[in-house]
Amino acid sequence: MSTSNSRIDWQKWSPWFYTIAMFLIWELACSMFSIPVYFLPPPTVIIHAFSEFRVALWENSLQTLWTTLVGFGIAIVFGIVLGLIIGWSRNIYNGIYPIMVGFNSIPKVAVVPILVLWFGIGWIPAVLTAFLISFFPIVVNVATGLATIEPELEDVLRALGAKKFEINMKVGIPRSLPYFFGSLKIAITLAFVGSVISETVAANKGIGHMMLIAQANFEIPLVFAGLVALAVEGIGMYAIMAFIERRMTGWAHRSEFHSQAV
Repeated sequence: MSTSNSRIDWQKWSPWFYTIAMFLIWELACSMFSIPVYFLPPPTVIIHAFSEFRVALWENSLQTLWTTLVGFGIAIVFGIVLGLIIGWSRNIYNGIYPIMVGFNSIPKVAVVPILVLWFGIGWIPAVLTAFLISFFPIVVNVATGLATIEPELEDVLRALGAKKFEINMKVGIPRSLPYFFGSLKIAITLAFVGSVISETVAANKGIGHMMLIAQANFEIPLVFAGLVALAVEGIGMYAIMAFIERRMTGWAHRSEFHSQAV
């Protein structure tokens, strides 16, 4: 038997080990320093809150996940289209990119009251906030991948008779795919932030709304249970995006695969 097969794959299992260690230290610290539950509940109390409020946590988690995925899906569509438009021409890139930076600099929590004024309280502001906060990384990465083709490569392709359209379609867009799929990992986590921000301000359902009600009722363990539920959803969606990235852009990570094979 190979020694490499008998050893523990620490790289694979290290996230679980560190997570368990973090919760153990958290539990011991709360016990040793007698930290009040209303200040920082230990993990065992949070687990009990999961059991006690499992129905509310499940329903509100599904609501937040749904609004996040809808907003994220819209962000992907608009991000790809706008990213291709911006990255297609250097003049367009130089003209629109500063506007995009300025728009992204606006705190999205300041936009939520406007969305409530336009669409009322409910799931629509949550979807739109998730969209607004997550589409910028997609636009930037797609546009950057398309707009940063090496000038030498463009000169060679033009000398061979290639037109601007052909260069972008056959070189620019494939070149921007690693940027695009890499941006999805960032965008999905930001989409959760947008949904929760809106739910704490203008929603009648969702993890953010549930945490706000729990805070008002001084149910601090439930507040932390909501945070853990959000973390689990975020990690799960991040893992899915990372898996898609590896599957779709494996050709861009040849050295990594080669090292694993060796």
